[in-house]
Amino acid sequence: MKCLITGGAGFIGSYLAEYLLKENHKVTVFDDLSTGRFENISDLLESSKFKFIHGDTLDEPKLRKAVSEVDLVFHLAAAVGVKYIYDNPLKSITINIRGTENVINSCVKFSKKVFLASSSEVYGKNGRNNESFKESDEISLNPSLRWSYGATKAVNEFFAKAAYKEKGLPVVIGRYFNTIGPRQLDTYGMVTPRFVNQALKNEPITVFEDGSQVRSFIDVSDVVGATVKLMSNPEAEGEIFNIGTPSPITIKNLASKIKNITSSKSKITYIPYQQVYGADFKDINYRIPNIEKLRKYIKFKSNSDLDKALKIIIQYKREKLGKN
Repeated sequence: MKCLITGGAGFIGSYLAEYLLKENHKVTVFDDLSTGRFENISDLLESSKFKFIHGDTLDEPKLRKAVSEVDLVFHLAAAVGVKYIYDNPLKSITINIRGTENVINSCVKFSKKVFLASSSEVYGKNGRNNESFKESDEISLNPSLRWSYGATKAVNEFFAKAAYKEKGLPVVIGRYFNTIGPRQLDTYGMVTPRFVNQALKNEPITVFEDGSQVRSFIDVSDVVGATVKLMSNPEAEGEIFNIGTPSPITIKNLASKIKNITSSKSKITYIPYQQVYGADFKDINYRIPNIEKLRKYIKFKSNSDLDKALKIIIQYKREKLGKN
């Protein structure tokens, strides 16, 4: 198969590119390198089955040509990260909505099957104690720009579902939950690499609010595997899937775990959201996925636990920082 990955130089996209190449597919990465990094895919250029296109999903002619030349499309390109979205709301909304519209329209035009990477952020502020989110749950957003990312992803899903219904577009939608792995940056507000970097530098590990927020974290290898398996299952077309793990941990316990694994001298400190994001920032306390649907369709089972995933990330970061 010939596969196109928009955003393929990003964190998840680069791992997906590697996976598909190992499965003997031809892979084209389409990325403007605004948040993705060329170093994530530079080694792949040695493969005759790999191609890189420096392109923007807002450049419809260039995108359309790239889509026309492949069999499958994995649409991962997006403005990502709570901090990036909050600092660049207008740009983020434009990229996420118009860029996805261009991808979906191109896939409709050339009858290409597409995977749409969505996010757990679509559930919005529907935090409920000890109750995981199902794909059929209602979405609840408020006017704060904090929720603009979730709103754009929800619009993307509606657009894809409409194309499936009206145009017969074969589309699979995956809502990613807190994916972690070695190449993830802390630049855009991602909590795990931020904690790891702070711990390795013996800097204060900064936890927002009281750290009671509950999340779950899934290794990028599991996310990539689930994504590919969903695209291989015709019954998944037109459906939405949570892709994550149902194993909860509080953010303060995550900080403690990382501090212990790194043997860091860092102090865990607590700061209000407003100090970082402004007065109108809101978050939810409990966000854990229900993955029964994912298990039903692809018999999903995680191959990595949190401690194992964190140790791999920490070793990677140590090497980057020269702290072997």
